[in-house]
Order: sequence, then structure tokens, then C-alpha cells
Amino acid sequence: MPKPLSTDDVWAADRANALSPTVRRMPERVYVPNSKSDTVTVINPRTFRVLRTVPVGHEPQHVVPSWDLRTLWVNNDLGNSLTPINPATGRFGRRVRVVDPYNLYFTPNGRFAIVMASARHQLVFADPHTMRVRKRVHVPCAGVNHADFTSDGRYFLVSCEFSGELLEVDTAAMRVRKAWRLPGSSMSMPQDVKLSTDGRVFYVADMKRDGVWVVDALRFRILRFIKTGKGAHGLYVTRDSRRLLITNRDEGSISVLDMRSRRLVAKWRIRGGASPDMGGISADGRVFWVAGRYDGVVYAISTRTGRLLHKIKVGAGPHGLCVYPQPGRYSLGHTGVFR
Repeated sequence: MPKPLSTDDVWAADRANALSPTVRRMPERVYVPNSKSDTVTVINPRTFRVLRTVPVGHEPQHVVPSWDLRTLWVNNDLGNSLTPINPATGRFGRRVRVVDPYNLYFTPNGRFAIVMASARHQLVFADPHTMRVRKRVHVPCAGVNHADFTSDGRYFLVSCEFSGELLEVDTAAMRVRKAWRLPGSSMSMPQDVKLSTDGRVFYVADMKRDGVWVVDALRFRILRFIKTGKGAHGLYVTRDSRRLLITNRDEGSISVLDMRSRRLVAKWRIRGGASPDMGGISADGRVFWVAGRYDGVVYAISTRTGRLLHKIKVGAGPHGLCVYPQPGRYSLGHTGVFR
């Protein structure tokens, strides 16, 4: 694993416009997987205009940057494939056969891709370039979907959407160390996972409980629950490493959490009704791009004021969009978890 830039700030490499030389000359784009249309819409974030819409595999769920930042992978979940995109040229490549790729992550050393095979109850460790399987790990829960790593990269926390459980996974050993149910697990639906700036806790969004769980990242135990809004779903760290943006999909709002105090400091309501799901923050940190899952649109929101800047029509069921390029030295996966 590359040496951290700061022992006090997990996200220190993600400062505004701190682009890696690998991506510095790449055009700015927003890639939107339309899960109900089997397409990816490409948006120019400077003009807020759709450039084109490209057919991909069946039910694309997320667009994921590779560990080396050179490729974007479209997760065609029910199509059992990944579609590679060259973000330097915008070219969509030939599909790669991968079974049940609901989501995709990478080990911090870049050695393995980790396919979240949700329907198959598996974490699949694969070659990060060819996607050839190296090891399949059965998981004792239902609906593995999101994850993040401890600050030293030794372990990662995985959410299990359909059984209300969390997993602690040993990265090097590629095995589940611990599985436990959230309190009142029958009423829980854990979603996105993000490590705090100081590396001490994980935040886990819970769509049924309408908030985020705070999980001790050293002992892997529940510390507390913070109510945010109905349908808490996606988690995004601001470019100054201070705040966490939480999308509340079922009430059309975004909660802002101060990670130092672990207190909510604002709530932005998207005018006209909305279903904010997954997204990403612009390289300069000024705009939060997020998919409107049930409305066939993408929202561009000011991170300074919370005001809706633009609403852009895309395909049906837009989900895990990717803003690219973004700051960071390497990608851990999902729609852009960079360190």
C-alpha cells in the first residue's frame, strides 16, 4: 500500500485539483450508468450538457475507476460483464466476462480487484487488469454491496444490504474475520461505507433506519447511530476532509455531517422533489454530482450553498455515476474512493 500522505488525514491526497499526473490531461466528464436503460450517459460538467449516450451491458450499476486510474469499469450486473472505458479518449471497449458484478473495489496495494457478487453471496478477488478470478470467498450474509478500508489497508468493512449485517474482511488473507448484525437488523438496510478523516470510525448509511451508523474502525463494533433523513444512501467526503455528504434518497435531501464533532451541520433539500442516490464531487470541490435514481436525471449541487445548479435528463434508473478525473493517487473503487 502506498505510504499515506498524512497520519492524521486519510483523505489528504484528495485536495481540490490535486490531480495525479496520470489523469491531469484527461477531459472532465461525468459518466452516468442508467440501470434501466442499459446505457451510460456522458456529460460535460463545464457546460452541463449531455455529450452522448452509449449502450453497454444489462443493468449497469456503477462506473468504477481502476486502481491505476487509467480505466473506468462499467459494472453490468445482470449482464455478467464489465465494460471498460478509456477516460483519456472516451472510447468504450469490449466487454469483459465477470459474473454478477454489482460493485467493484481494489485492494490498497493494487494487486486485486474485488467484485461484489451480491446475488452470489461472494467476494471475488480477481486480477485488476484481466479480471481473471484468483479466489472466491463465500460470505455469510445477503447483498454484499459497499465497502471501505482501514487506514492501514489491512482490513475492510463490507455492508450486506438484504440481511442487515456488516463484515470485517482480512485484506491479505482474503477471508471474513467477523460478521455481525446491526441492532434491529430486520429493520436495517446498510448501504455506502466511508472511513472518517482520522481513521478511527467507519460511517455506514442505513436506508431503512434513515441515518448512519458509527462503527469503531479498530475494534469493529457499533458506537452510535445518527439520524440524517429518509433513505440514507450514499456517503461522500468533501475536498477539505472535514465534512461528509449523505444522500437521503427517499426524502430528496442531502445531510452534511461534521466529521470532527460527528454532528449534523446542515441539510440541503433539492427543490421540485428528488431521489439523490450515488455520485461524486468535482475535482475543484465546488459541485456535488448525484444521480436521481427514480427521476431519470442527474443533479449538480453547489457544495458551498447546497443550491441546485442544474438538473440534467439522462436515461432510466441512473445509479452509481462517476465524476472523472478526481484528485487522489490511486482508486479503491466504487464511484471514486481515492487515497
